[in-house]
Amino acid sequence: MNSSNKSKRFALKTLAFCAVAATAFGAAGLAQAQTKLKWAHVYETSEPFHKYSVWAAEEIKKRSNGKYDIQVFPASSLGKEADINQGLTLGTVDIVLTGASFAGRSYTPLSISYFPFIFRDAEHQLKYAKSDVFKELAKGYDDKTGNHITALNYYGARHVTSSAARPVAKPEDMKGLKIRVPDAPAYLAFPKALGANATPIAFAEVYLALQNGTVDAQENPLPTIEAKKFFEVQKNISLTGHIVDSLLTVVSGQLWGKLSADEKKMFSAVMEEAAEKTGREIIASETRLVEEFKKRGNNIITVDKAAFREAVLKNTKPTDHGYRQADYDRIIAIK
Repeated sequence: MNSSNKSKRFALKTLAFCAVAATAFGAAGLAQAQTKLKWAHVYETSEPFHKYSVWAAEEIKKRSNGKYDIQVFPASSLGKEADINQGLTLGTVDIVLTGASFAGRSYTPLSISYFPFIFRDAEHQLKYAKSDVFKELAKGYDDKTGNHITALNYYGARHVTSSAARPVAKPEDMKGLKIRVPDAPAYLAFPKALGANATPIAFAEVYLALQNGTVDAQENPLPTIEAKKFFEVQKNISLTGHIVDSLLTVVSGQLWGKLSADEKKMFSAVMEEAAEKTGREIIASETRLVEEFKKRGNNIITVDKAAFREAVLKNTKPTDHGYRQADYDRIIAIK
């Protein structure tokens, strides 16, 4: 074989080797570059909370050029609400969508938004989400836990549903009512102030507890009452609107600490946009659902909210629950 053929064969082998090496290196480089993350929540796949968590996950993947690959775990698949909050610290989850009440277990002042009738309506709460007082409370939580709150999501106005035998039309009707509340202290002020028997039960177990009569009542926003089918086992829906509820998008301190300044901005922007989209969809469905429940045969009770508020405030105040009066006053003053 002449030297020119030998040179060609050597050149071809070298090219082939380089191509294989480049492919192997490229794949390894990609594997190293891509970070898989877990996003957990307790809501159904049919709900906007899940839909926009998935949207945010896809958006972050797109905007990071595939660097962050987020899988969303809905419907308590990674544990109950208390578990996923703990998971942020344990490193078993990276991002959660959680009730501010559960985040508030780690930093009590954050739960002030659950004090009954603190918000006039959804718009008041959405203004609070952009306020200095919320930013200060979120920073207090961040400093205490090491985790980082990126967004506040409107969850809905909470209303009382009850069995056929126990309609709730006025504050006195709450006396002795065995009512399920989430397993977080923030939810206790309303039922306790009105003499109800508050019973903490995990979200995934509520339908069965209502069905078998373990409790007479529960309280949740209308979209949740629909998604969890509580209307099937509760005849009465009383429009108390006693808490205008919110969810927080929280990133674990371990993940947040690894993000660059630009990535932090991008994560926050996407999560705020997802929260905004979620809130608008929930507000629209709340309006629609009152009529839908009527058509399904539920007894919709319009209550005097001012009477409920007065009865609650007569028996309890923010400082009784570890909240700061100054925070309460600032939130009430938001116009």
